[in-house]
Amino acid sequence: MTLHLPDAHGALRAYEPRTEPLAPTPGAPFTSRTVFSAAHVVADPYADTTPDSPAAVDWDATLAFRRHLWSHGLGVAEAMDTAQRGMGLDWAGAAELIRRSAAEAKAAGGRIACGVGTDQLTGPANLTEVRAAYEEQLAVVEESGAQAILMASRALAAAARGPEDYLEVYGHLLRQAAEPVILHWLGPMFDPALEGYWGSSDLDAATDTFLDVIAAHPDKVDGIKVSLLDAQREIDLRRRLPNGVRCYTGDDFHYPELIAGDEQGFSHALLGIFDPLGPRAAQAVRVLDTGDREGFRALLDPTVELSRHLFQAPTRFYKTGVVFLAWLAGHQSHFTMVGGLQSARSLPHFARAYELADTLGLFPDPKLAEERMRNLLSLYGVDR
Repeated sequence: MTLHLPDAHGALRAYEPRTEPLAPTPGAPFTSRTVFSAAHVVADPYADTTPDSPAAVDWDATLAFRRHLWSHGLGVAEAMDTAQRGMGLDWAGAAELIRRSAAEAKAAGGRIACGVGTDQLTGPANLTEVRAAYEEQLAVVEESGAQAILMASRALAAAARGPEDYLEVYGHLLRQAAEPVILHWLGPMFDPALEGYWGSSDLDAATDTFLDVIAAHPDKVDGIKVSLLDAQREIDLRRRLPNGVRCYTGDDFHYPELIAGDEQGFSHALLGIFDPLGPRAAQAVRVLDTGDREGFRALLDPTVELSRHLFQAPTRFYKTGVVFLAWLAGHQSHFTMVGGLQSARSLPHFARAYELADTLGLFPDPKLAEERMRNLLSLYGVDR
């Protein structure tokens, strides 16, 4: 049946949903690339909460979604930005998520890496307090048996006086890390509070400091995740990494070309967009495992338009589109988010996301996706 979808100007356009269901094939982990999907959390829709309340999480649905990602060979990047760290999920909730997901990963034989930050600090903090907060979270992740991802810290960005403070804090953490970690550089388009990270708003100067941190402790850095939405800067950065240190692209605008790579190297992946793209992304990487870069690009390039739509400014609200698509795909029974973030995007935005995802064939049950889209349209007053 025809759907009438609103565009950005308020006009309705006819759209004919596809009827062919997605038929994903689970498989083993990949051989040519290490690939993590940053995963969203599923809110408890029956909890009596407010946007300022601690997150109420539906643990069964949240862990089921992680099993879905593992079944396709993807690793899970847990308690990251995609899980609404700092945008609805506080440290207490994140710690519980880390413990539960790490235990689930052991049971499922899945790969997991977890975010380590300083979000238990709720007010101004000095460098000693920032370092202690990082240490507390690092201990939780290491005790869970997961790999650690040292995330960018709002508190450190506010407290640091210059590059030397980043060198001191990160150096201290890397020296005591039990296993090699992933360093995460999250740009201000994802979190405005991270402007000037690594001690400078000049990205060339910030890059030099970032590389200085790595060069001082290359044995403690498994890799870096770069989320700056600047493909050439990522390429230049990965070419300057010490041998053995990986680059995990976090660029949700240019990921096919960065993962495919060039004659001088390639990026692995740690991406929020692989939450809704999981089965198709896995299929593409398995093609790449055979050495077929053209086949890989043919599968993944068409997904970029959807990713750019979900991550359009204000980029930090991409989580709303990710959860919306999980609802349409049947991974959860409702479209509710912690912190009430389901309200962060407009109906025209949802309509376009649905159309792009449906055209790509991302829905295991297109009829279910159509019915849920129709229900959302009706809720907003579109009754035809």
